[in-house]
Amino acid sequence: MTDEANREAEEIPSVEYVEGSGIPIRGNDIDTDQIIPARFMKVVTFDGLGEFTFFDQRFDDEDNQKDHPFNEERYQDANVLIVNANFGCGSSREHAPQALVRWGIDAIIGESFAEIFAGNCLALGVPTVTADEATVEALQEWVEANPDGNIEIDVADETVTYGGKTIDVTVNEAQRKALVDGIWDTTALMKSNTEAIEKTAASLPYIDDPEARTGSADD
Repeated sequence: MTDEANREAEEIPSVEYVEGSGIPIRGNDIDTDQIIPARFMKVVTFDGLGEFTFFDQRFDDEDNQKDHPFNEERYQDANVLIVNANFGCGSSREHAPQALVRWGIDAIIGESFAEIFAGNCLALGVPTVTADEATVEALQEWVEANPDGNIEIDVADETVTYGGKTIDVTVNEAQRKALVDGIWDTTALMKSNTEAIEKTAASLPYIDDPEARTGSADD
């Protein structure tokens, strides 16, 4: 690997630890259309999606604010989302975690997550940490009473610390390894290993060499 490739590889940070205040979103089966309505997905890039997060839950048809945690001033600086069961179900749209990240979310704690949603979160370096129903509800209640309270997520040790106590949580083993080892950004990994990929491709008999195709189609 060249020095330049090494530098690119080092740009993939490990995600062993996330710290910050929380924001609770209650309810099971919150799907990706609730997280980011489809009409906001007609974009060339993901930039600006954050402002449309939970839009239909936050505003009525006349754009008046509804009662929703994402509208509350006390949660505006929160970066740890606490949810219930089957969060992120529905479509496979990657816009959902992209919108959450652009809102400012760095980690999500919940009872369970839709598999594709969790995978899309991993691709952004966002841990999706799970715990049982009682544990999650207790954390949601604590956050509501302590909106400025600090939450510490140790991805490597699979613990969450808040309010002076530490609880055991679960991080999918493949996700935990990818985050801790800094191999969650597959695009960056491919870029940093360009030479190795090209070398492997050149050795495969079924990969054409463009430079070897110098003759005409009739040759």
